[in-house]
Amino acid sequence: MDSSMIADRRRLRRKVGFWRVVAVLLLLALALAFYGFVFADNANRRPHVAHVTISGLITDDSELLERLAKIKDEDAVKALVVSISSPGGTTYGGERIFKAIRAIAAKKPVVSDVRTLAASAGYMIATAGDTIIAGDSSITGSIGVIFQYPQVKPLLDKIGVSMEEIKSSPLKAEPSPFHPASEEAKAMINNMIVDSYAWFVDLVADRRKLPREDVLKLADGTIFTGRQALKMKLIDQLGGDDEIRAYLATKNVSKDLPEIDWNKKSSTPFLLAGAASQILTLLGYGDIARSQDLTGILPQKLLLDGLVSVWQVGHD
Repeated sequence: MDSSMIADRRRLRRKVGFWRVVAVLLLLALALAFYGFVFADNANRRPHVAHVTISGLITDDSELLERLAKIKDEDAVKALVVSISSPGGTTYGGERIFKAIRAIAAKKPVVSDVRTLAASAGYMIATAGDTIIAGDSSITGSIGVIFQYPQVKPLLDKIGVSMEEIKSSPLKAEPSPFHPASEEAKAMINNMIVDSYAWFVDLVADRRKLPREDVLKLADGTIFTGRQALKMKLIDQLGGDDEIRAYLATKNVSKDLPEIDWNKKSSTPFLLAGAASQILTLLGYGDIARSQDLTGILPQKLLLDGLVSVWQVGHD
């Protein structure tokens, strides 16, 4: 047998060995995924504390609302911890999530866990909890409402394009990106913003048990650290996981109960990580499973229409 044939056989063995490893890994992934889908519900049927993460821009999220409804009706869930890391989003989206969490709080204790940022609609959601716990340097507040619309007329003028329109009344389809808003259109939008803002202020005053006048002084869009928010009674306590479980213990929720993530199941390659996370939780290593937030590395590019409660740091 010459040297070229020996070399070919070695290459063939290496290729076969590689594909054997790939096959084993695929079978392992499928087995873990099968376990995650078939047996995960069994873990959720034993007594536990449910954990939900709300991150990124807040929208009218039907999947999240369905999850919250299941938590409300699941007898095995003895309490809920809602971790929030969000600059806000649509006012309506925040309103629906707020009401869904309040429905849960009517049946079982709910803790709002403010992480890095819970501003605007993010803070609105936080007020739905029975208590709000934040870090010393967490960012929260930014109570307010904004309505934004683009103005492309200067660009169209430069390229020689005009937009003509015929409408049933002056305020139809206003404000328009194709011409400056009239004073009547600005007044219409302002009235809508003022009404939504008043609703937001009343909500904070009611949930935080503060005089409306005091809330109005804070509701100018200002953001606060956790330490500042505590002094202004926008949150209840500084701390983290230990303080959350200590609070739940005062509500007769045992510290021995496991905390199980009720976060959105992914159909992406992260399915393997989700299945592994569920196994770690069942084995009593839920803290390790929660330490890796894979969804956080995915970019979010969302166009928000309508009234928005969002704290904006800058632009792309």
